[in-house]
Order: sequence, then structure tokens, then C-alpha cells
Amino acid sequence: MGRGRQKAKATKQARDIKYYSPNTDYSALQRELKGPEGRATNHFANEPVEPDYSAYVDKYADDLEEDDDDVDSRRIG
Repeated sequence: MGRGRQKAKATKQARDIKYYSPNTDYSALQRELKGPEGRATNHFANEPVEPDYSAYVDKYADDLEEDDDDVDSRRIG
């Protein structure tokens, strides 16, 4: 097969693929996206629980207040 015929065949195949639209089974798609009925989906079950840092809030609150003053005194523009 010559290069011209090969290119024409490839172009025809590409056009067929581009404009091909199969019949969509929306009920099957919905079942697939929904997943199993009885199973709860918890993707984060194996994640460690974040530690409680509330005890440190008062200890470092003064440091945070000083940093806020620096930001307000900056001149913009």
C-alpha cells in the first residue's frame, strides 16, 4: 500500500473514531457510580486522627497577636 492510500485509510479511521457515538446506558452508569447498597464508603477510615491542639492555643496566643500587628503596619502600594 502506498503512502497516499495509507494516509487516506488512517484519516478515515480517525474520522470514524472521532464521530463514533455509542448508545449510552444511563441506568448502568448510575449503578456504577452509586456503588454497592449496603456498604458505607469511608475513604478516610485508615487515616490517623488529628491530635487535639486546644491545650496549646492559650500558650501561644500572645505570639499570634504580635504577628498580626506587624501585618497591619505594613504599607501597601
